[in-house]
Amino acid sequence: MIQNQNPATPSQLGVRPVTALSVGFLSQAFAWMFVGLLLTASVAWVVQGSPSLVAMAEQWFFLVIIAQFALVIGISAGIRKLSATAALGLFLVYAATMGVTMSFIFIAYDLPSIGAAFVSAAGMFGAAALYGAVTKRSLATMGGYLFMGMIGLVIAMVANLFIHSDTLGYIVSFLGVGLFVGLTAWNVQKISRGDLAVMTGSMEKGAVLGALSLYLDFINIFLFMLRILGGRS
Repeated sequence: MIQNQNPATPSQLGVRPVTALSVGFLSQAFAWMFVGLLLTASVAWVVQGSPSLVAMAEQWFFLVIIAQFALVIGISAGIRKLSATAALGLFLVYAATMGVTMSFIFIAYDLPSIGAAFVSAAGMFGAAALYGAVTKRSLATMGGYLFMGMIGLVIAMVANLFIHSDTLGYIVSFLGVGLFVGLTAWNVQKISRGDLAVMTGSMEKGAVLGALSLYLDFINIFLFMLRILGGRS
């Protein structure tokens, strides 16, 4: 018998799980997301407080960035073949490496700016997550538009590396915030409806993939808000 590698998701079938199951999907994903964020913040704080670790982070910066991309791709593409424990371990390794790169934020920006960006990002992320969890409207069609928006955002960011336009930089930052706020609502609905659990083959692996998605959404909202509000230290 040939096993279907791409089973239809609840959203595609037009069905919704019972409330208790939706809450279970969300609670696991958010729990691991918060663990990842706490790990990232802890590593960032330790690294920025040690000149030797900062020097090491600078030396290996690009290798760490490449490793981060590889980890995200590895988790996302290999989630069905990985065990839930292995997937969670890779996610925590990714969160720790993000702490290394995020440590430069504490060096480049003052604490009031970081705090303001964090509070703003948390508020927008929370509002979008709540909307995604409670709305009865299907957000499935948003996926294609958000993907196209992501491509446009990346192109604009790359272009600005050569143009060095402050105006374009602010526009990109505002668009980035809007894009990842939309992605947050979309991802939360996918998690709550059990789509990721079906796609990955288990509730536990779906929670890890959901945690990774939510983690990336929050981090990106925070970084774009920091570019808008941030004052260099």
